[in-house]
Amino acid sequence: MRLYHHPHSFNARRAVMAALHLGAKVDLVVVDLAKGAQRAPEYLKMNPNGRVPVLDDDGFFLTESCAIMQYLADKTPGQTVYPQDLRARADVNRWLFWCAHHFAPAISILNWERVVKPMIGAGPIDPAMVERGEAQVKQVAEVLDEHLAAESKRGGGPTWIAQGRLTLADLAIASPLMSIGPAKLPVSGLARLLSWFEQVQELDAWKRTSL
Repeated sequence: MRLYHHPHSFNARRAVMAALHLGAKVDLVVVDLAKGAQRAPEYLKMNPNGRVPVLDDDGFFLTESCAIMQYLADKTPGQTVYPQDLRARADVNRWLFWCAHHFAPAISILNWERVVKPMIGAGPIDPAMVERGEAQVKQVAEVLDEHLAAESKRGGGPTWIAQGRLTLADLAIASPLMSIGPAKLPVSGLARLLSWFEQVQELDAWKRTSL
């Protein structure tokens, strides 16, 4: 298998972290986004959206980072990060969808304005978009912080997002927080979120994908 990614993409990072944590036998291939490699005809055959990541499993091309995470987990015997029980798996899935539809898009606004635009010279920062991004990040981050506070009351060890243990949900949701400093994400007062994020940063998969 080959996993096409770029280290600056938090969508790609979650897929790479899952592969590393699972010990999946994948060759990591960096896509040179700066040179437009994601728009090359051969790449667009794998992903018409022209984005990373893409998993190539012997000619089966899978896009969307959370789908890749789920696929890799299902291919890994004995894994513990993606439950087999129907309700437990649904619990993890809902957080994966929450990340894809709420958490990551909110962070992307600030990441674009404060990190990507200055990096590629895409014009001045838009104060209105920054205000919008900060409001959205605060709203969704507070949801996560409150959830983690409730989970922590269960006791019995580290606090994770779902099922009382490390799952794909933690890897997926932590990945956009790689921008916590550069994008100046407004999460400084969310103690439970920050404590949980510190736990994730101690994982080998996180350390091996850090820039």
